[in-house]
Order: sequence, then C-alpha cells, then structure tokens
Amino acid sequence: MKLWHKALLCGLLLASLGASAGVIVGGTRVIYNGGKKEAALNVKNPDKVAYLIQSWAENPEGVQGKAPFVVTPPLFRLNAGQDNVLRIVRAGGNLAEDKESLFWLNVKSIPSTEKADNTLQIAVKTRIKLIYRPAGIKGSLNDAAKNLKWQRSGNALQAINNSPFYLSFYSVSLGGKTIPNVTMVAPNGTVNFTLPAGVTGSAVSWKIINDYGGTSDTYQFSL
Repeated sequence: MKLWHKALLCGLLLASLGASAGVIVGGTRVIYNGGKKEAALNVKNPDKVAYLIQSWAENPEGVQGKAPFVVTPPLFRLNAGQDNVLRIVRAGGNLAEDKESLFWLNVKSIPSTEKADNTLQIAVKTRIKLIYRPAGIKGSLNDAAKNLKWQRSGNALQAINNSPFYLSFYSVSLGGKTIPNVTMVAPNGTVNFTLPAGVTGSAVSWKIINDYGGTSDTYQFSL
C-alpha cells in the first residue's frame, strides 16, 4: 500500500473515532427502583453530525434468555446538538425481591455520513450496568460498603458482602498498597482479589462507586 493511502486510511479512522466519541451517555450506571414504573438515561449529541442510536438491555454473561427490560425508543436518529431520553421499562421477569439484580444496558452510536469510496464508518457501543433495586430491601449502599468484611488467604484478599446490594469498587488497598484489577462483589456474595507480591499489613481500605458514578468515602477494616 502506498504511503499516502496509509495516511488517508489512518486519518479517516481517527476522524471516525473522534466523531463517535461525541455522543455522551448521561451516566455510568442506571439504578432501576422497583417502586417506579421506569428508569431513564439521557443521551446527548454535541457533535456536528447526526447519529443513529440503538439501545437494548441484556443479561449478564452466562445467564440465558432475554433481559426483562424494554428500552424505548430502541432505535432513533439523534441530530447534531440534540439530546433525548432513553426509558427503561420492566417487562416481566421473575426477579429477586430481597436483593439487587444485575443486567447491562447497551447504547450503540452510528455516525451519519455521506456514502463515499475509501471511507470507514465506526459504530461505538457504550455498555453500562443496569441494576434492578427492589423497593423492599433495607439499608443503603453506603451502609453496605461500610459493613463489608475482609479476610486474607495466602496471596488473595477476599471481600465478604452480607448486604442485598451490588458493590462496585473504585479502589482497594492493603497496608497502603493499591490492589489492581478490583471489580465488584454481588449481594450476599464474596469476591477474591489477587495480591501483588510483597504486600503485607492488616489494614484494608476501600472506596466504592455510588449510584451517580462518583466515589464514596474511604472505609477501613482490620484483618
């Protein structure tokens, strides 16, 4: 391939990526309150081109079947400078009423461009957590985070969650050393994090991600 062909292809790729990055999804998670009829998520297009927006809910990995939520509108055009609201509505499903249930919300943005030779169009998919929170569960997310229990076994640090809430970690440290690749712990569940070599100490500290995508206070536990 000639050098100028390579340069053109790279330029088109970067331009498409820059355009797709223009669609803003108004949150890093959606909390569906079981006492409400629906949840909502804003999408905004500050770009100068229109996008086709496609949205759907899906089950977590390993769970068969269709997620019990309908997203409306499922497919629409979002013009330059406009925004719209995605509405998530529960459509049946036998969900637990004593703890949260986790699903995923997908928002795919496809830039609108004129047809032309040697152009590359890229669709960008944003995937965020969709958490169903039953109306009857007791306590709060912060209380659940504060009451986490921890134990160490060899090179693993285990978080024990006795609450009905999903807890997504922003950071976890042991003895002042940050633990990499921390994820989340399910309601009434446990999760193990591999400790880097040489980590010692008994003081565990952590922060979680709250309902709005921000971070909580720092909590502490002594092993």
